[in-house]
Amino acid sequence: MSGRGKKLVAAPQSKSSSVSRSTRAGLQFPVGRVARLLRKGNYASRIGSGAAVYLTAVIEYLCAEVLELAGNASRDNKKLRIAPRHIQLAVRNDEELNALLGGVTIAEGGVLPNIQAQLLPKKTKAPRDTANSSKDVQSQDF
Repeated sequence: MSGRGKKLVAAPQSKSSSVSRSTRAGLQFPVGRVARLLRKGNYASRIGSGAAVYLTAVIEYLCAEVLELAGNASRDNKKLRIAPRHIQLAVRNDEELNALLGGVTIAEGGVLPNIQAQLLPKKTKAPRDTANSSKDVQSQDF
């Protein structure tokens, strides 16, 4: 069904309207779904009622942390949309997130820019008295 039929008359409100566990906990992520996945996942024979709330809060915090750092990375690259590359840069540049997600491969993330110091060109020291002699030397044309 498309759900475009007649509108149903709203049932009279009872004295206590149902409030979701996410709303009670002040979270945006679904506590009920996490609780269901914990029960169906056979992680333990018994799951406490607070376990789903706690796990949901942890997941929401980690997502907020990664999104904030990825948003900063995308802004640094003058982009308005967060790409997998920005998530990769955010995770790998943060010490704690890198330790947590060390074995995780982010698809289309690329690698961190890193050039070994021994591959960089060596800096040469020019003599200080070359101010007058530099006018006499002409540039080389190739």
